[in-house]
Amino acid sequence: MGRINELRLIARVAQMYHIEGRRQAEIAETLRMSQATVSRMLKRAEQEDIVRTTVIPPPGTFADLELALRERYALNEAIVVDCSEDRDGAIMARIGEAAAHFLEVTLQTDEVIGVSSWSQTILRMVDNIHPMKATKAKYLVQLLGGMGEPAAQTHATQLIARFAKLTGAEARLLLVQGISSSREAKLVMLSDPMVRGTMDLFGRLSLAVIGIGAVEPSELLSRSGNVFSRQELALLNEAGAVGDGSLSAQAKEALGRGATMAGTSTTTGDGGMTPEERGQSKYLVYQYLPSRYGMNPDDLRKAERVIALAGGEAKTAAIAGALKLGLIDVLVTDKFTAARLTA
Repeated sequence: MGRINELRLIARVAQMYHIEGRRQAEIAETLRMSQATVSRMLKRAEQEDIVRTTVIPPPGTFADLELALRERYALNEAIVVDCSEDRDGAIMARIGEAAAHFLEVTLQTDEVIGVSSWSQTILRMVDNIHPMKATKAKYLVQLLGGMGEPAAQTHATQLIARFAKLTGAEARLLLVQGISSSREAKLVMLSDPMVRGTMDLFGRLSLAVIGIGAVEPSELLSRSGNVFSRQELALLNEAGAVGDGSLSAQAKEALGRGATMAGTSTTTGDGGMTPEERGQSKYLVYQYLPSRYGMNPDDLRKAERVIALAGGEAKTAAIAGALKLGLIDVLVTDKFTAARLTA
């Protein structure tokens, strides 16, 4: 009977704390015991299965899909948003809202944030961020060159400037062409001290916020003038590319046999990837191309945290490829895409 009496008292302490909402000090005073004893009894209540913790996901959330994404792709976190239809505009809006809230809650003081300025989904995120007064970032760094069609470039510059203002960061723009005509032109631009100053921050990122696109460029990227030609995109499709800024292993091999892109040979190194990584994923970013400006995967690996915002049927293959590279820590996507990624 001794154990029954012990469990009865433990259950009473648990009831007072969890159901009646009393503080531990109040329980101790009422039952004439020490607060340390109350604390031990509450722990015992869990161990004896008297108190069970149940998490009931609220409507509009998708805990099972998030768990499946985390387990399949070794993510630290997955955020799956509700959406009434599998349509790009609606998906980008919901992803942007969720990403903005997550960023506001998790941003740390003095973060060095890298951001891809040519993502419409990231633009939706910035639209939903509230000014941060308590937490101030240090730098907001543009990760991909983008000078091109003036109106579109203004759009990207404003995105960076607004994001920096909201986070209290100093904006560091990458004022070079996203794609140059040759390796030589790239080297000339890289010799500029302002350009080098921005790119030197690539290896110091505490947070990178990136988008993942399909081979077919987004409306924003198309207007920028920083895209490959239709012939070059067709060549990528034929060779097996799956995403904007991506080349499959087969594409690299085919292009390396003599095809040219953006005026220069595309024969490149593997960026430090292991044979297993190259075999498992089709997602190899364009930064390996000599004519592309911006952060490469080696720098991205150094970032303490990488948040990717992407969704939609057309992007599913590219998202899967990017996830398999193991560069992404947090994925924010929609329920339709999450279902396809975990099927």
